[in-house]
Amino acid sequence: MKEGQHTEWKASWRDDYLRWLCGFATAEGGVLVIGRNDRGHVVGIPDAAELLETLPNKIRDLLGIVVEVNLREKNGKEYLEVVTPAFPSPISYRGHYYQRSGSTLQELKGAALDRFLLRRQGRTWDGVPIPNVTPRMLSNASVAAFRAQARNSGRVNAAALRESTATLMERLHLSEGAYLKRAAVLAFHPDPERFVTGAFVKIGFFHTDDELRYHDEIHGPVITQVDQILDVLQLKYLKAAITYKGIRRVETYPVPEPALREAVLNAIIHKDYATGAPVQISVYADRLMVWNPGQLPPSWTVEKLKRKHASHPFNPDLATAFFRAGAIEAWGRGIERMMAACRTAGVPEPVLEHEETGLWVNFRFSNDYRNLIEGTGRNPAKRATTEVTGASPPV
Repeated sequence: MKEGQHTEWKASWRDDYLRWLCGFATAEGGVLVIGRNDRGHVVGIPDAAELLETLPNKIRDLLGIVVEVNLREKNGKEYLEVVTPAFPSPISYRGHYYQRSGSTLQELKGAALDRFLLRRQGRTWDGVPIPNVTPRMLSNASVAAFRAQARNSGRVNAAALRESTATLMERLHLSEGAYLKRAAVLAFHPDPERFVTGAFVKIGFFHTDDELRYHDEIHGPVITQVDQILDVLQLKYLKAAITYKGIRRVETYPVPEPALREAVLNAIIHKDYATGAPVQISVYADRLMVWNPGQLPPSWTVEKLKRKHASHPFNPDLATAFFRAGAIEAWGRGIERMMAACRTAGVPEPVLEHEETGLWVNFRFSNDYRNLIEGTGRNPAKRATTEVTGASPPV
């Protein structure tokens, strides 16, 4: 026997252990065993009969829940099992929220608490209405760009695309009553940072991890950010090796554009905007890294993310807007498409790393590309048939 997601052992009772019951109630339920030490041995408790009477009332009064308290006996030693079910509504202890994760107890604060409370209400962060924002305040240019993209994709009824902006937002499920949702403000407002801190993208060129040479920031409606990001990356941050096949000019970037586009789209759509941190793209001489301050769905791993999986967007309303515009698929194939684009181009697949603060997508530049770029600068004979564009600007 050992402690885990649904089991916790305590040698004796303290009122502070109500936090563990709160953690079980807000997670998947569990059993708190009183009278068993950290090794799992039954040590017994002398006041088992008294606790059997008082604990149910104390738990009801302080947590507002009803649990099952059972008296057990082993080798002549009495102990208690407090069985706590999972509750559909948030449970707090003295104004604090806790959640069981594995064999640990975690207090929910800040963005994590916000996500938890919304999830228990059947909501997502991007689906929350924002007061005092009207359709007339949205960017006409971004809405017009969406209409054109959606017309090409065929994923929005042609008649709906001719409707007013207010009606279009309603048809896209980006409004709720008289209010626009956060997703609509992010996608189409000319300055979404007025409402959502960190709703922009930072790009930087690094010589080493601690030496930043130059940087840019991409602001504005997030539905128009992707093309701006790709333009800046290809024109300023990435070198394109130019080769010739006969009279045909061939440009080779270190990261295929379809793969780079998928990485940027994933970062913007799946970002946890409640953190207030921007998406960050770090470019080096030998790699490009995209950091997205978001989290994988519960129980998901990077390996599952790389395999075929169902679509599970962190911001489903925002994802719907990008889907209707034809920018993404609705089948959870973004990672697969990114990997396939790299394989087709003959470059290394990106490495995905998930950590507590977010997800990294690391594109390593191929040796062939690096040799081509380096050879262009050293060998005059190669310059007759090879050029380099998009060179970095001076510091």
